[in-house]
Amino acid sequence: MAFPTTTRAFRRTSDGKSIELIAEPVPQTLQPTQVLLKILAVSLNFRDVGMLHNRYPIPVIPHGIPCSDASATIISVGSSVTEFALGDFVAPTFRETCSGEIRAFGGDVDGVLREYAIFDQCDITKIPAYLSSEEASTIPCAGVTAWTALDFDKKRQGASALVQGTGGVSIFATLLCVAAGMAAIITSSSDDKLKKCKELGQGVQGINYRTDPDWDEGAKKLTHGKGVDVVINNVGITSMEQCFNALARYGTISLVGFLGGIEQTQMPDCFTPVLMKAARVQGIFVGTREDQQDLCTFLTEKRIDLKPLVDRVFRFEESADAFEYLYSGTHTGKVVIKI
Repeated sequence: MAFPTTTRAFRRTSDGKSIELIAEPVPQTLQPTQVLLKILAVSLNFRDVGMLHNRYPIPVIPHGIPCSDASATIISVGSSVTEFALGDFVAPTFRETCSGEIRAFGGDVDGVLREYAIFDQCDITKIPAYLSSEEASTIPCAGVTAWTALDFDKKRQGASALVQGTGGVSIFATLLCVAAGMAAIITSSSDDKLKKCKELGQGVQGINYRTDPDWDEGAKKLTHGKGVDVVINNVGITSMEQCFNALARYGTISLVGFLGGIEQTQMPDCFTPVLMKAARVQGIFVGTREDQQDLCTFLTEKRIDLKPLVDRVFRFEESADAFEYLYSGTHTGKVVIKI
């Protein structure tokens, strides 16, 4: 394939409230350790739309290219690239650069909602060849977040997890639980979504938090009074008290999202339940390159089917519609843009 001279890309508009399609040049020279990627598919996360609605708590660059999660193929390599070859099926990593600097694609640096992009070889990993480009695009943020949030190094067979909501991280985590022999409890305000989630595999149960607001007590009932070993908190501080109540002794709460907002007039007591339950509370900022490689190895070993994760696929030109659909909250799992 000839080296492209231009790429189409979506950037946030000057007022930061929407996205617009533009064309811009592609640098024609690769540094020795760089690779040129043809982006195949991009999956959306809440952070991508949260930035357009003043619901993202971290500053972002103006007029930036959104999105962090993508699958791609390598179409050109620098002279010193040793880990990858032309045609490799890859995905960018979300967090660290080669120098160890922390960055987040689509936020403080340009993201992946474009046709072509240049990356350093240490900022990508190979991804499972059995997955479609749409399925594989969900790995870098949602997948790795689910992987690290489940505390997989310590909890596997026979353990249980509660995941809040039916977004990408929750559905990915549920699929990992099923593959690892962990019981999964999903909370949602929709019985239809819960019915769909229960079809993901054996051991998946659901609680409608609208009809059963004491979902923490419901989780304890479903675990015969023990409580769950892991809570993936996608809501934020407003649900912490119930998260602690749903947690088993020696359990882990993984703080992942902020769907419930970041304002809290009264901080819940965290010290007492942490002490009394010998609990662990960890903030999750996706994961490392090694975490992404470990996840991909696990996916391949278990041959996990990610088709149920993909709710809807939009064309590249329909990216603005995809953003609106995600923000509507009617999806279950991931919204993907095919390029």
